[in-house]
Amino acid sequence: MLRNIRGMGRWMPYVASAALIVVFAVVVGLIAVRSGGGATEASSSAPSPIVPRISVSPATATGINPTTPLTVTSMDGQLTTVTVTNTGTGTVVTGVFTGDDQVWHSTEDLGYGVTYRLIAEATNRAGGHTRQQVTITTIHPEQQAYANLIPAPTLVADTGVGVGQPIVFQFTEPVTDKAAVIQHLNVTSNPPQPGAWYWIDDQDVHYRPEQFWEPDTTLTVSATVYGLDLGGGVYGAENNSATYRVHDSLIAKADGATEQLQVFDNGQPVKTMPMSLGAPGYPTHEGIHVISDKQPSITMNSCTFGVCPGQPGYYREKVALDERISNDGEFVHSAPWSVGQQGNSNVSHGCVNLSPANAKWFYDHFGLGGVVEAIHSGGPPLPVWDLYGDWALPWPQWQTGAGSAAHH
Repeated sequence: MLRNIRGMGRWMPYVASAALIVVFAVVVGLIAVRSGGGATEASSSAPSPIVPRISVSPATATGINPTTPLTVTSMDGQLTTVTVTNTGTGTVVTGVFTGDDQVWHSTEDLGYGVTYRLIAEATNRAGGHTRQQVTITTIHPEQQAYANLIPAPTLVADTGVGVGQPIVFQFTEPVTDKAAVIQHLNVTSNPPQPGAWYWIDDQDVHYRPEQFWEPDTTLTVSATVYGLDLGGGVYGAENNSATYRVHDSLIAKADGATEQLQVFDNGQPVKTMPMSLGAPGYPTHEGIHVISDKQPSITMNSCTFGVCPGQPGYYREKVALDERISNDGEFVHSAPWSVGQQGNSNVSHGCVNLSPANAKWFYDHFGLGGVVEAIHSGGPPLPVWDLYGDWALPWPQWQTGAGSAAHH
C-alpha cells in the first residue's frame, strides 16, 4: 500500500476516510447485533398473566344487617370457591353462583351478633389465581321482638275463623317505629277485600276489612321483620307467616229490648234463643263483639272486675260452655241459675246468659272470630282496645291508625 503512495500530503485524506467508513460499519454492526439479541430475549419471555380481581359486598365488613345479602364478584376471571363460615358454630352459609361463575351471592339470612369468615378463590384461562379472605360481623341488637300471630294458626287450622276475626300481630316488645313496621306486614285475601292496619297499643297491631270477611275467604298473612329496626334499639327477631280460612258467616244478635239472641247463618236466620244480658248495674257493652276464646268450663270470679269477697254481688263459680266476647269479663255461657229470667229480664254481670241446652248449641256452632252484636243493652260502646273492639271504629277512622297507637 505504501508503495503506491506518491505523496503523503495528497493520499492521507483518503486513508482517513476509509478508516472512518470501517469504524462506522463496525458500530452499526454492533448496534444490529445488540438489537437482534434484545429481540430474541423478549420473544423468549412469556408476559405476566392477568390476575383475577375479587370484590366483596357490602364493602363494610363490620356491623352489617343480617338480612343484607353477601355478594362476591370476580373481574377478569371465574370464581372457583366461595365459603362463608360461622366462626362460632362452623355452620356454612348457603349461596349460589351466577353469571358464568363470575358472581356468588348468599341465599339465607345471617345471624345477629355473629362473626363470619369469607374465603373466595378465582382463576382465569391465562393461569391467573387469586385468593381473598374477609372477616364479617353482624349487628348485635340490644333487644329482639317476636311478632306473634293471634289467633294462633294451629288453634284454628281445622275449624277456620269467623267473619269478624281481625288479624293480630302481637310484638313481645314495644314498637317505636310503627310506620316502618307496617311496611313489612302483609295480608292477602282471596277473594280480594280492602283492609287496613291499626295499632291498638305499642305492641298490638290489628288488621280488618271494611266489612266482615266474606265466607270462604283465604287469608295469607306475613310479617317480614327479621333484621328490621323497630325503634328504640329493638329489632325483629324472626319473620312470621300463616294462612287462615274463613268459614261460613255466623252472626248472633243479642237484643236487650226483646231478651232474645237471634242467630244468622250466611245472612239467614236459623235459631232464636231466650237470653239475659247485663243487669242495670253491670250492663253489657253495646256493639259488635268477636269471640276470642272458648273453653268447656272456667272459674268466674267477680273480684276480677272489682266485686270481691264480702261485697254484695260477689261470686266465684265454675261455669260451663264459655265463649269470651271481651276482655272486660263478658262471655256467652251456660247459666242454669238464670233460666227463669232469660227472655224477660237482664240479670247477669255483663255476660250473655243462655240455658244449658242453648249454650251447648251455641258452643257447638260458634268459634273464634264469630260475631256477637249487642243492641239495646244499656251499656257503653265496646272500646276499640277491649279485645276485640275493632269494629267499634268507623272505617275512615280505622284507616288512620297505621302509624300510631290508640289512646285510652
